[in-house]
Amino acid sequence: MTALSLSVRQDGEWMLIHLCLTCGELSANRIAGDDNALALIRLALRPLADAGIPARVMLAL
Repeated sequence: MTALSLSVRQDGEWMLIHLCLTCGELSANRIAGDDNALALIRLALRPLADAGIPARVMLAL
């Protein structure tokens, strides 16, 4: 499993989106209290740092 991104539920809870490297299945898991906060923020900001995604598209979401 590899972490791809984060999602936020309507109640404000953060969810990690994982991809299984074997079968390609996506899954969502709640973050844990002992998860590295800096790693979570980096994961959340990854789409903004990707030069392949124009900033105007991200702002339109």
